[in-house]
Amino acid sequence: MKSIYKFCIACIYYGYTAVVTYAPFYTVRHLYLRLLLRIRIGRDTAVHMGCFVTGNRITIGANTVINRRCYLDGRTGLRIGNNVNISPECYFLSLTHDLRDPAFVTVGKEVVIGDHAWLGARAMVMPGVTIGEGAVVGAGAVVTKDVPPYTVVGGVPAKPIGVRDNNVQYRTRYFPFFDTDIQP
Repeated sequence: MKSIYKFCIACIYYGYTAVVTYAPFYTVRHLYLRLLLRIRIGRDTAVHMGCFVTGNRITIGANTVINRRCYLDGRTGLRIGNNVNISPECYFLSLTHDLRDPAFVTVGKEVVIGDHAWLGARAMVMPGVTIGEGAVVGAGAVVTKDVPPYTVVGGVPAKPIGVRDNNVQYRTRYFPFFDTDIQP
């Protein structure tokens, strides 16, 4: 009976990843994420087309943009704040393997992204990392350690390369038509 239940849950996730994530309407994607996958999504948040979602321990704040083809791993927890800008193809991993363990066991820790953070295209955030409020992660960076608020990091592994002004006041809103950058 337990395997049937797990199979049904897998089908629900597959339904999103294979079909619903490509629906050209935000309302369809957001309803599926909220109602079937039980993911909390704040007001005026946009989850764009092509995102892969696994695990339902995901919370996304208000006025946040998760751009196309991102990987959201909520198996052990993913918290994304308000007014966060996530560029295309970013990866958030909350689960990995212990390479020192002979049984190659999985280990996981929650990933936290603070309000007003900005992650460049193809950035990767590893399990247990906290990206502080207003921090900026450069394109292609691999973040293996916490990033303090308003710090700019880049590289592999990511290292501090600058500081951002802490007077951020914007509200993010980005709802382009379909899988384009053309806005209404």
